[in-house]
This record gives sequence, structure tokens and C-alpha cells, in this order.
Amino acid sequence: MELLLDPPYGIGPLRLGMAADEVRAALETIGPPQPMVNGEIALHLASGLGFSVGFEATLDRVDAIEVWRPHERDVVRYRDVDVFGLPALEVVGQLRRHVQVLPNDEDDGFTARGLYLALWRPFAADDDPDQTQGHFFQSVLIARPGYDDTPAEAAARLAAGHEPGH
Repeated sequence: MELLLDPPYGIGPLRLGMAADEVRAALETIGPPQPMVNGEIALHLASGLGFSVGFEATLDRVDAIEVWRPHERDVVRYRDVDVFGLPALEVVGQLRRHVQVLPNDEDDGFTARGLYLALWRPFAADDDPDQTQGHFFQSVLIARPGYDDTPAEAAARLAAGHEPGH
């Protein structure tokens, strides 16, 4: 299977702003989703590819979609970049041809804030491909605009007439 990242709109058949019933129907085109737990709907495939869909509490609409790295077969791309199949730093280099990508202060991931796209790995082991959890990204998250705004950023967004999620 090949999934396309379409930030800030969605991943594959999953779209930001969907209601829970729409998410379940979209996930069923891929495999059977698990019941909602802690405000999220998840799906895990035998290949290791996993999905987690989070909901904005007051609107009950999707505000974040996360996909985990498969062990085999499945490919997840942003434009022409295979985000799980290439070493993490190569992914960052290729993404930077399209968008500004910055390292995260709190972990070994990277974020393209302009796209609301975040790439994560548990530790950096860029030189050793045998350390797959650090050499490759393990998850990618796409979120709605305003998803991780600070209170000051949220106030500025509202003052400018841009509500979170729109």
C-alpha cells in the first residue's frame, strides 16, 4: 500500500475535520479499526503500519492524524519523499527542498510548522542503519492549523480571524 501525506489536509483517506463515523469508514477501506480509546481511533496492520486519529474535544472532529512506520511493504510519501524508507536525515534534506524543516528542541524529531507536519524517532543514531529506531523516522503526524499553538499564538490567530481548525 502507498499512502500520500497531504498536509495540512490529511493522510491517504483520512482528512482533518472528519467526524468519528467518517474516520471509521475511511479506515475500514484499509483494515478494521479498533474501538475509540482516550479520544482516539487506531488501526494496526500486519505490516506494522499503524494509524492513530485524534479528535478536538469541543468540536468532536479530527485534529491530528499519526502514522507509524511499517516493517515491510507499505510506503508513506510526502511528494516524492519516502518518509519511512529513507534515513531520517536524508528525509529531512529532501523535505527541505519543499518546505522549512527544523529540529525539535524536546526530542530527536523534526517539524515543518508551515505544513503542521512532524516527524519523530526515539533517538538519533544517524550513522548506523542497524539502529532502525534512530536511523529512520518511526512516525509522522499531520495536524490542523493551530494544533500546537501557545496561548499567545492562539490569541493572535483569533485576532487575525483564523480560528483553530480552519
